[in-house]
Order: sequence, then structure tokens, then C-alpha cells
Amino acid sequence: MQRLWKRLDGWLFALLLLAGAGAIGYLGTRYAHVADWTANGRLSLSPQSRAVLAKLDGPVEIVSYANPQGDLRAQVAGFLQRYEQAKPDLALRFVDPQQDPAKMRELGIAVDGEMILHYRGHEQRLTELSERSVTNALERLIRGNDRIVAFVTGDGERLPAGEGNADMGSLMGLLTQSGLRTVPLSFTQAAAVPQGTDLVVLASPTAALPAGAAQALVAYVRDGGNLLWLRDPANGDLALTPLADALDIQVLPGVLVDGGGAALGLDDPRLLAVGMYPPNPITRGFRLATRFPQVAALARTGTGGWTATPLLRSGAQSWTEFHPIDNTHPSAIRYDAAAGELKGPLDFGFALSRLSPSPDKREQRAVVVGDGDFLSNAYLGEGGNRALGERIFNWLLGDDALIDLPREGVPDRVLCIGQGELNVVSIGFMLVLPLLLLAIGALIAWRRRRA
Repeated sequence: MQRLWKRLDGWLFALLLLAGAGAIGYLGTRYAHVADWTANGRLSLSPQSRAVLAKLDGPVEIVSYANPQGDLRAQVAGFLQRYEQAKPDLALRFVDPQQDPAKMRELGIAVDGEMILHYRGHEQRLTELSERSVTNALERLIRGNDRIVAFVTGDGERLPAGEGNADMGSLMGLLTQSGLRTVPLSFTQAAAVPQGTDLVVLASPTAALPAGAAQALVAYVRDGGNLLWLRDPANGDLALTPLADALDIQVLPGVLVDGGGAALGLDDPRLLAVGMYPPNPITRGFRLATRFPQVAALARTGTGGWTATPLLRSGAQSWTEFHPIDNTHPSAIRYDAAAGELKGPLDFGFALSRLSPSPDKREQRAVVVGDGDFLSNAYLGEGGNRALGERIFNWLLGDDALIDLPREGVPDRVLCIGQGELNVVSIGFMLVLPLLLLAIGALIAWRRRRA
């Protein structure tokens, strides 16, 4: 009987094992579960891509003009499967470009596998299969059309495509990928801001603007145009008082310094670190610290129909320094109330909005910041400067759905080590490790002989 029961137990265990395997196989054909154990989910969609997909509130169709021969279609389908899992109403369709060559010429299909993304009557073309290119194309679909951003030039302003430390090429290069198009605006060639301009950027001019340029900017603002004005403390008035009056903004004299920066490891008090932001549509939910090299404090002079919301604010230990600062001993400065210096907290950035005077626009927006270095190539990588710059541009362009997109990327895949570290690794593998193995082998042989 014991043998019979043991055999029955064995058969029962086998039957249960087969039943379990069958159940797993059955459930596996109807339900899918994918786990990504790589660092920060490298094989999954980034948080930014998922956030962009969440902003698309309608179906998206992707048409891939890929030849059925070869494995290109399988690569495209496998890559876009991650997007389909995150957005069920995203559909992928393949078209054989060889079936209708005339149609392909009409569509301008020149690359095997080229894709066209369709969303609410808008389309974007892709010839590169990567998460960055696909996500940027989806961002452009959310915008609807490319946004025209005109940079005032000719008066020593920061260049939107420049590679110098003071220029803004790094930021604008990133924003161009998501649907912004920058154009120069020289008032020596144009008497007014061209029609169809979505945003004008006046980025830290270093020379006085001609009277006609200031008048053209004031007229643009009064007609409902959106404006970003970056104003550095060392530039002076530069004949821009009419523009400041149109925005009801006054630039306070002196350089804003912060005596509390030493606790944060900042040797130069002119370098302001900001980690807390006033309630504002641009910085809502923004938790990254930003740095501003040299700042001019701002104040409101009136309303003029504008709703002004403080965007950036200094700390309680800040003040407007009037006296020259010795670069070799910047921390030697002191607050001087008798000289008229103002004690902080002080605002140095404002977000302005009002009902647009233009009949074809609903709202007019402007941002004035008392520093332009924080968006320059030299300082864009400091803390959250890049993310704040992107938020400012998206808000000014009315693309509120793109303001709070996360911008964190996956960890670097490139290992960067210095020459000293490389020498240590080389010596370790070429000398230390072989000697260690020889020593272990000798020890094992000696113990065997003793045994």
C-alpha cells in the first residue's frame, strides 16, 4: 500500500505540474507582462515620452513606408510596440512603397522605412528610428504648427544659434527639435515685427537700440505680441525705457547679491541659487534648483491691464549692491541702507498676462527676467536652468500642455575615467590579477603537498 500511495503521489504531482504549466501557457497567450530591470528603465519609454503620450487626447496613426522584404518592418513594429502599450489608440500601418511609385513621389518618400505621424489633421515626418526623434515628433504634433520665434539682433544680443558662452545655441537647439523655428529680427532691415511671429526674444542687448527699434517693440507689445525680455544688470537703460513702461516693469539699480550663498558653497554673492519659487503657472510643480550669475532686481510700476505674477525671487539675505565689487574679494561687500540699497526678498522675474488686444488671440503673455546668463551655453547645464528655460518658452507660446513635461534622461552609457584611473585598471588586470592567481595556485599546491 505504501508503494501504491507513493506512486499515486508521484502521478498526482506530475498531473498538477502539467496543469500548472498549461494554465501559465493559457494565461500567457491572453495577458502580457513586460518587466524592464535595466538601470532607470533603459529599455522602456522614458518618463518624458510617457508624459507626451498622455498629453495626446486623441488617436495617433503612424504610417511606415517600409519594404516588406528584409526585417525593417519587424524592427519598426518592435520599437513602436512600447508606444502602443502606453497609448492603446496609437496605430501603426505599413505601406509598400514599391506598389505605387507615383504616390511615393507625390508624398516625397525618399527613405525606405520613412514614417509619417498623423494627429488631428497635422502630420510629422521621421526618417530616424529613435525614442528622441519619435517623442520630439509627438511634441510637434501637440503644438500643431511650428512656432516662429524672432530674436532681436544687431545690438549685441545673445545669438540663438551661437556657440559662444554667452549665446543661447544649446537651448534653442533643443527647442528646435520640438517644433520651434528661430529667425533673426534686425530693425535695420525691418521697420516692424513681421506678421506670423509667435514670440519675440530680446536677449540681453549690450548697445542702445535705435529709436525705431524700441518703438517697433512697443507697438508689437501694444498689438498683443508675446515677448521674452532678458535684462542683465550691467547693460544700463539702452533706450528701452518705453518698452519697460509698456510692460509696467522697472529695473532697480545695482546688482542683486545674496549673503546666504556661502552656506550653499557659493563664493561669489552675485551668483544666486533659487530653490523655492512663488506660485506661478510656469514653475508649478517645479522642484529643481536654478542658478543666476548676475541679476538685476525688478519692480512693478503699475497695472496697465497686466496680471503680473512673480516668477523668480531672491532670498531674505539678499540686497541690491550699489558699490563696485572686487572680483578678488567678492565676499567683502556689506549691505548699506544709507546708500539706498534695498533689502530682500526681491523679485527679479515676472510673468505677465492680459487679454490680448489682438482680435485673433485670446491671451497675451510676456516674461521679464533680470538675468540672461542662466539660459546661455555656459550656464544652461547648471541645475534646472534648462528645464526652467523650456518651461518659459512653452508658456509664452501658449503650449501649456508641454510646460510640465519631465526632462530627465537615462543614465549615461559612456564610462568616463581619467588617465590615472585607467593606469590603475590596466595595472590591476595585467599585473595584480595574474600575480594573485599565481599566489592562489601556489597556496593550493602547498596545502595539497602537506596533506
